[in-house]
Amino acid sequence: MRTGKIRLSSSGSSAPAVDAEKLPRGPKSRFKIWHKVLIVSIFGFLLVSFAFTKTRENNTDIYISDDDDDTEPCPADEGISLEWHPPSKTAINDLEQVIRGKGVHGFIFNSSHGPHDTYNYCNMPHVHPDTYPVAKEAFQLEYVEIIQRHHKRTTYASNTFPVEVDTWFCDDERLIFGGEPTAGSPAAKTHWKVYSADSNPLTPQGFVGTCQFPQITGDGLIDSFQHGKDISHVYQGLLHFLPKKFDKDTVQYRVTNNIITSQVASQAIVGMWPGHSNTDHELLIQQSSIDSLEPTYPCSAAQALYASYGPGSSSPAWKEHLTQSAPLKARLDALSGVDPTAADWSSSWDHYFDNLSVRLCHQKALPCNVDNSSDCVTMAEAEKVFRLGEYEYSFTYRDSEQSLRASVASYGIWMGEVVQNLRHRIAVIDESDDRASSLLKLTPPPSPPPPPPQSEKPWDKIRYRHNFAHDGSLARLLSILQVDTMVWPGKGAEIVFELFSKNQQSSSSSSKRHGARKCYYLRVLWSGQVLHSSHPAFGRMETVPVETFFKYIDGLVGLRGSKVPGMCRGTL
Repeated sequence: MRTGKIRLSSSGSSAPAVDAEKLPRGPKSRFKIWHKVLIVSIFGFLLVSFAFTKTRENNTDIYISDDDDDTEPCPADEGISLEWHPPSKTAINDLEQVIRGKGVHGFIFNSSHGPHDTYNYCNMPHVHPDTYPVAKEAFQLEYVEIIQRHHKRTTYASNTFPVEVDTWFCDDERLIFGGEPTAGSPAAKTHWKVYSADSNPLTPQGFVGTCQFPQITGDGLIDSFQHGKDISHVYQGLLHFLPKKFDKDTVQYRVTNNIITSQVASQAIVGMWPGHSNTDHELLIQQSSIDSLEPTYPCSAAQALYASYGPGSSSPAWKEHLTQSAPLKARLDALSGVDPTAADWSSSWDHYFDNLSVRLCHQKALPCNVDNSSDCVTMAEAEKVFRLGEYEYSFTYRDSEQSLRASVASYGIWMGEVVQNLRHRIAVIDESDDRASSLLKLTPPPSPPPPPPQSEKPWDKIRYRHNFAHDGSLARLLSILQVDTMVWPGKGAEIVFELFSKNQQSSSSSSKRHGARKCYYLRVLWSGQVLHSSHPAFGRMETVPVETFFKYIDGLVGLRGSKVPGMCRGTL
C-alpha cells in the first residue's frame, strides 16, 4: 500500500518532502547502515595510523603545507680556512721588549688574589659572577664544557735545584688515597703522610720537608674550592643552568693520569656542590697510553715537529732568545748549582720559570746561593725569567707557523671529543623538540599520539662537563683556536665552551604554526671573557655558528679525530 508523501516537521510549517519508502523501516535496516559506517570508520583510522607509523619510521613528519615558509637557514661558513693565522704583536712576543723591558706586562706572580680581569699566574681569572658576560636574551644556554689547569702545586722534582736550602712542609693538608670493591666492605679514609727515616741515608730530591714534588698545596686546594664555588655562582645562581642538587646524569668530571688533577677535582666539586664532602663522585679517566686530555697518546710526528722549531731545537728563530739571555742563564746556574750543560735546563726557560714562580706564588723568598746567603736572585731577574717564559709559550704555540700543525696532531683527539659532545647534545635537544612539536605538525586533527621515546643512551642528559688538565693541554687548545694573544696558561687557567640555541623565527603564518627553526651558536670564554681569535671566521668568539666551528675542527682533525692517528704516524 502506498503511503504517499509525509512531511517531517515539528511545527506543521512547510518543509522539504521526504519519500517515506526511502526511510528505514525498522531496527534491522538501521543496523545495516550503522554497520557500514562503523566499518568505514575503522578502516580510515587504521589507514591514518599506518601512515603515521611509517612516517615516524622514515624519520619524516606530515606537515601542513610549507609553501609560505620563509625561515632563514641557520648560518654557517662554507669555505672556512684551515690555515695558521698569526697572532697580534705585543710586548709578550716582542723579543726586544722581553730582553730589555721591565716588569712582566702587569701580570701577577706573587698572590692568588687580584683583580678578576688581570692575568695572575698564581690563580688565573675564570668565570665569576662579578665579571661573567651574560648572553643576550634571545640566546638559550644548552651545554657547557670547561677545561682548566690544576691549581697551585709544589714544583716538580726535576725543576728543583741540586741543593735546596729552603724547606717546604705540607702539614696543612691531607692527600686522600684508597680503594674499595663495588660489592664489599667500604674503605677506610686513608691519606699519605710524607716523612723521612733516620735510617735512610739518602737525601730526597727537592725541598726538605713533608711535601711530594709535585702535589697540590693547601693554598692550591683552597683556590680549587673557590674556583668551583665561582662556577656554581654563575651556572647555578646567576643562570639557573645547573641543578641545585648534584645529578650524576647531568654533570660529568674528567681528570688526567697525573694525580694532581684529581686533587683539584676533589675540592672543586665540593665548591660547586656544598655538602658533598665525604660523598662518592666519579671521575672519568682514560688509560694513560691513549689519554687525550693530558695528552699522553703517542704522536711521534708532533714531537718531532716541536723539536724542530721549539725547545731543544737548533732553529735560529728559537736560539735567538736563548743567545740574548745567556748572561742571565750563567748567573742563575752559578747561584743555583745547576750544571750549565744540563740539556733540560738549557733548552728553554721552563725549569727556572717553574722553580721561581712556585716560590713567589706561595710567598716564599727567592733562592740564594748555597755558599753565600747574601747572593740571592733579585726580583728584576725573576721578572726577566717570567718574560722569557711567556715569550717561549707564545712562540711555541702561536708565533711559529708550524705551531698549528703540531698542536692539531698532539691535541686533535680531545678537540674531536669536544665536537662530538656538542653534536650529541644538539641531537638530543632536536629529538626532544621533534617529539614535542609532532602533534602540532600532524594534519588532520585529531592524530595518534607520538610513540614513546626510545630508551635514553648513556650521557644523553649530560649538559655540563668539566675537565681538569695541565698548562700543556690548554696551550695546545689555545693554539688550535688561534688565540690572538698567547700567554703561559697559569694555575687554574680556564677555557669554557658554551653552546647556545636561538630560534630563527619567520614572519610567515605557516612558520609560526610550526614553531621556529632552532639554530646553534658557540661561545668560547678564556680567562672568564670572550676569547679573541686571529682566525678571520671567528674573531671575537661570541656567537660563532656551530656548523662553522664543526667544519673547522672536522677539517683539521677529522670526524671524531679520525685523521690524528695517521698524522701522528707520518710527517707533519
